[in-house]
This record gives sequence, C-alpha cells and structure tokens, in this order.
Amino acid sequence: MLTHLDSQGRANMVDVTEKAVTAREAVAEARVRMLPQTLQMIVDGEHPKGDVFAVARIAGIQAAKKTSDLIPLCHPLMLTSVKVELNAEGSDAVRIVARCKLAGQTGVEMEALTAASVAALTIYDMCKAVDKGMVIEQVRLLEKLGGKSGHYQVEA
Repeated sequence: MLTHLDSQGRANMVDVTEKAVTAREAVAEARVRMLPQTLQMIVDGEHPKGDVFAVARIAGIQAAKKTSDLIPLCHPLMLTSVKVELNAEGSDAVRIVARCKLAGQTGVEMEALTAASVAALTIYDMCKAVDKGMVIEQVRLLEKLGGKSGHYQVEA
C-alpha cells in the first residue's frame, strides 16, 4: 500500500501522530567510481581543494538534517546521530556508508540515503575538474532497524 496517497490518489504526508516513539536506525551506501589517479590524489591528500573525504562527510551530515526540505512528504526529524564513513575501495572507487539514528515515530531511511547521495555528489563536485567521467552508483539501503516493520538487512 502506498501510504503517501489518500483515498482519492492525492499526495499527502503520512500521519504518524498515533505511532509509538521507538529507537530507529538506517544504514545506506553509495559508491563513486573514478580514475585510479583521482582516487590516489584523494587518498594522498594532494587535492588542491583540500580534504575531499572531510568535506564530503560534512556535506552528508548536513544533507541528512535537510532531507525533509529536499524530499516532498518527508517528515522533519530530530536526528540524534548521523555518521558518514568514506573509504577507498580497490584502486578506483570510494565507498560511502551513512548511518542515521533517532528516537521517533517514523524511520530514517531517507536521511541515510540522502546523506550517502550528497556525500557522493560532493566527491564528484570536488573532483570533476580532474575526472569528469566519475560514476555515482549503487545508492541503496543496507539496513533498517526499529518501527513496526522491524529489521531489514540487504542480503549479502
């Protein structure tokens, strides 16, 4: 059932007033494929714009906090934790993992997905002058905990 539609098929924000406040958490990932020399420049700290991972981490955290401004019908949430980890993966990729937590009445999947996506976009923005062919891929939910629907984890 699509809960963002009313009985006439009109978009509406889901009413969570009666839902219990529970601990909720979501983990999402994204990857940015790039030329090996671009990744090496990032890892070696030789990017002329500065620490790419640090800037992307901050962008991801800020994005999670602004998700309801970006995604229509998303509830504004009082996040209690946002963590964004970035790591080189192989010789040509960066893996981003975003984890969001709160005690609330609705889940944080969109916040984790937004954090991972914006961190990836920030890497692209900072490195596009040297590598316009970068590819952002595999943005997906890895895990969700809490709420009525329970625990979800992507299969290995």
